[in-house]
Amino acid sequence: MTISPENTLVWTGVLTYVAIMGLAAVRADAWPGRGLILASLLLGAAIALRWVRLGHGPFINLYEILLSNLFSLGLLYALARIWLPRLRVADQVVLPVLLLLGAWLLFVPALDSHFPPTYETPWLWVHLLSGKLFLAAALIAAGLGGVLILRRLHLFSTEGEASDTEVERLAWWWLGTGLVFHTAMLVAGAVWAQDAWGRYWAWDPLETSAFLTWLALALALHSRLTWRIAPMTAGFLFWGVFSLAFLTFFGVPFLSQAPHQGAI
Repeated sequence: MTISPENTLVWTGVLTYVAIMGLAAVRADAWPGRGLILASLLLGAAIALRWVRLGHGPFINLYEILLSNLFSLGLLYALARIWLPRLRVADQVVLPVLLLLGAWLLFVPALDSHFPPTYETPWLWVHLLSGKLFLAAALIAAGLGGVLILRRLHLFSTEGEASDTEVERLAWWWLGTGLVFHTAMLVAGAVWAQDAWGRYWAWDPLETSAFLTWLALALALHSRLTWRIAPMTAGFLFWGVFSLAFLTFFGVPFLSQAPHQGAI
């Protein structure tokens, strides 16, 4: 990776995540959240420099998608943490995921990209914003689900932060919120596809994976209404949904030869 102001900001932002991990291990107060905002500002500055240089947002290649999602996930989790201080209980699960994304980002070449003509549509922004809000909601639900699992396994105790009942209730709420944003993402993506390529849906690998994630979300929420779900089982459901979402965002688009037919 070439040394430049952009890359220096990226490295500093990721190293800030490392510091936040250490801070959250010893204190569950407002300071880790402030650190998350600082890291997000550093990554946001890197995105701004790249945007000015290339003339488009970080939406095309793997480096850009990792960078933009690390920025949005960190910022949205920090804001949610301020809005609902009870979410601090999930720090020890959510922060390692963010750090994993940051480490991955540092090992991906920071290649320049070009903006396809098919991306010149306002529906792209609705699609992207909905997707980022969905992924953040799914991450928070998975973080809370991880707390439920780890408590059952007696791997660490966070009993003083929030009760299991409250943690589970919050996790289901965030999963339901994720379904709303995921639905908006699919609808906006379909309208965009119709404008760009003359079809709403083509069942390419990315669209199929996105639909399977939506189906998993809906089935998980339906199971809560139909059966009595044990907290540990609920935790695994949350992680199953987030794992599918993670694969959809960061795996399928770059394993498939045609993530979105005609996109590039």
